[in-house]
Amino acid sequence: MYFSKELLEKSSRMRQKWEDEVKKVIAKGPDQKPRWSTVSDLEIKRIYGPEDIQHMDFENDIGYPGQFPFIRGNQPTGYRGKYWTFRMFSGMGNAKTTNERWHMLLREGQTGLSTAFDFPTLMGYDTDSPKARGAGGKCGVAIDTLEDFMQLVDGIPMDKVTTSMTINPPATVLWAMYCAAAELKGIPLTQIGGTIQNDMLKEFIAQKTLMCPPDPSVKLVSDTVEFGAKYVPRWNTISISGYHIREAGATAVQELAFTLRDGMEYVEDVIRRKGLDVDTFAPRLSFFFNSHIDFFEEIAKLRAARRIWAKAMRDRYKSKDQRSWWMRFHTQTAGCSLTAQQPYNNVIRTATQALAAVLGGTQSLHTNSLDEVLCLPSDHAVQIALRTQQIIAEETGAANTIDPLAGSYFVEALTNEMEEKAWEYIHKIDEMGGMVAAIEKGYPQLEISDAAYHFQKQIDAGEKIMVGVNKYVSSEPSPIPLVEIDDSVEVEQIKQLQAVRRKRDDKAVKRSLNDIKNACKNGENVMPHCIEAVKNLASVQEICDVYREVYGEYRDPGLY
Repeated sequence: MYFSKELLEKSSRMRQKWEDEVKKVIAKGPDQKPRWSTVSDLEIKRIYGPEDIQHMDFENDIGYPGQFPFIRGNQPTGYRGKYWTFRMFSGMGNAKTTNERWHMLLREGQTGLSTAFDFPTLMGYDTDSPKARGAGGKCGVAIDTLEDFMQLVDGIPMDKVTTSMTINPPATVLWAMYCAAAELKGIPLTQIGGTIQNDMLKEFIAQKTLMCPPDPSVKLVSDTVEFGAKYVPRWNTISISGYHIREAGATAVQELAFTLRDGMEYVEDVIRRKGLDVDTFAPRLSFFFNSHIDFFEEIAKLRAARRIWAKAMRDRYKSKDQRSWWMRFHTQTAGCSLTAQQPYNNVIRTATQALAAVLGGTQSLHTNSLDEVLCLPSDHAVQIALRTQQIIAEETGAANTIDPLAGSYFVEALTNEMEEKAWEYIHKIDEMGGMVAAIEKGYPQLEISDAAYHFQKQIDAGEKIMVGVNKYVSSEPSPIPLVEIDDSVEVEQIKQLQAVRRKRDDKAVKRSLNDIKNACKNGENVMPHCIEAVKNLASVQEICDVYREVYGEYRDPGLY
């Protein structure tokens, strides 16, 4: 028991006296709202006290940083040893423009790179594909061949700066390009570090950049895990992503539960399909969470995530290496909370969300820019977003002590509640046969759809407030300079791609694509063949077309 019997009895007497006073106050004037809840609609009590966390065990439920259950962080020294990685998401137009943005951010104090690809690249199509017309470079950087990629990383010290790549169906191809680029620069694969998102399960659930059916999609993910464990030991081969699940309308509990159950599905697939011991690959699994606007709910979610993962790895998968028990995660502030109305309000939203992520113990953070709801972020808006992180780190005192909200009656009670509700979801998915089976049944998709609909009804009814949208509305315009990618970027990108096709060795390309096809058919690891193919200047679409040919194409059933 967390508290002595005597203290609990004293607290009970004091609470009763307080409740009597509250009744008198309410009789004179009611509360502002009949019901108070988080943005995810978890009901919040008026006050929390010792009774709300009396059954906690300090050693097993809280402990100290660097010790099981790691709720207070993986590292014993927290941010005193090292701040989180300032990793701003960047991708615009072509490789040259994005490379210039990267260099600007590194000069301004960013400590890690992050890549946003355009929609054709995300879907595994080249810029000159009829399916890509009009989208080249519009929402991220266009990458067709290794020559584009070499321009993207020009002047970047790949053995010193880690790079995150937000890519899913073609993750094997873009990672192959990163590996090939390093080798061409004379950097061994053992020296490069970074992350590929490479989380196909959440694509079926939420984001919907889709290529092949679930089982072969997961097989390709497991290929990268196996290759990374053997040859690229500093690389995180999956960023198991709750971010997009939350952006689709999930509650914080659903984001927590579905993300961690996705992680468990990948662990189980690698063990089953590849025959690897869990401790050979689990230390390099990473996660990616959303930091939404409800300050304490987000802190509690991130603390609960670490505890759930530590328990699952130790007890469910019998891991012996404590590094496998660590949940290492990147966080991004909530894009879905940004508003086109009064866009400068987004600076305050982002700062609050970033502080929640830091108090929740994130290891890496992207802060959204105020104009992202309208366009690709401008240099000015990106600088404000980066400065937000730097002010939190250097000025606020938030990094002075580790897990400063530990022991808070409210935070610990909310953390416990979120963990309990997340486990309920996880066990339900277990009963369905796992996450792939649950996705095929449409279970997580429909749960998210219901949650999104419920939240929108609350917004429409004024039960939940969005400042500038349904309260404190202003008719005065807030002019924002828009960053737009000119159509000439796509035209030039197509010219470059055609020039690469003219000069390359077509026989070598055909041979390497055939090697990938045979690897797919025989259940072999595709990564060595992908690296060889991109070195021969095979394009993103040419390799992805092999996957589509062998595995088939997936069409979303349109559940919501």
